[in-house]
Amino acid sequence: MATYILRRIFSTVAVMAMVGMFVFLLLRLAPGDPAAIIAGKSATAEMIAGIREQMGLNDPMPVQFVRWVHDMLRGDFGTSIFAGRPVLELISQRLEPTISLSILTMILSVTIGVCFGILAAWQAGGLVDRVLTAFATFGFSIPVFVVGFFLIYFCAITTHWLPVQGYQPIEHGLGPWLVHLALPTVTLSIPYIAFIARITRASMLEVLSEDYMRTAAAKGASTYSILFHHALKNAGPPILTVIGLSFAGLIGGVVITETVFNIPGIGRLVVDAINSRDYPIIQGVLIIVSGLYVLVNLAVDLSYTLVDPRIRY
Repeated sequence: MATYILRRIFSTVAVMAMVGMFVFLLLRLAPGDPAAIIAGKSATAEMIAGIREQMGLNDPMPVQFVRWVHDMLRGDFGTSIFAGRPVLELISQRLEPTISLSILTMILSVTIGVCFGILAAWQAGGLVDRVLTAFATFGFSIPVFVVGFFLIYFCAITTHWLPVQGYQPIEHGLGPWLVHLALPTVTLSIPYIAFIARITRASMLEVLSEDYMRTAAAKGASTYSILFHHALKNAGPPILTVIGLSFAGLIGGVVITETVFNIPGIGRLVVDAINSRDYPIIQGVLIIVSGLYVLVNLAVDLSYTLVDPRIRY
């Protein structure tokens, strides 16, 4: 088991190194000169050349990459071109809304998706199974922004049940925090509920058809014990895998959802940085988000040892 954990940690470090190199080259080779953007449209060639020298853009690529990695390891992600403030400071200010939305979305998606999948597998072929399968197909197919506009119209504009947009920090109270995140959380959760439910149903059906499941039922085990103590644990690895994949899709969904609901999170920061070609912010966000994604997948890989004892050996 120790060998498995060490192997996964080393592979995670290698992946992050490749991600860092890709992000560095992607923005360096993209069209547009950061020095010309900073200098403005009326800048002279001498002004642009001076800014390039100050930013170290005239150095060879390997030298720029080593310096960039060294600064990041020290917690220095650079300074925003237009805001003139440290990138890490700007990201930390936008982190709470994004983390709040992501955590609530994953809790809701995993809880409802797994329950729907177990219920559909238990009632396989019945009305409940057909209804939940239809919901999963519909929920996985409809775009996030369509769901968002639909919920805004019926739950905010028409009925005035919930606020249309904005965000309230949790220190202002748990109630306002949840109320402002209700619509975006439901909007973002629907495709992930559908995705997790479909995979849970398929995995549970495969396990429930095994001989040891029929043996457990013949010995008088309760339905709850069969579904949750025996079937769900053996069906766990595929479900854990799809939860990790859902986190990857959640990164893109947060950008759209934060834009639709005007939430001042990381997604809005990235959109603004792309529009203004603020390279340090784009680099910082890409590295941090990639790191979180890799760490979540590492946690999912390590969690396999809890549900499948064979991996420990």
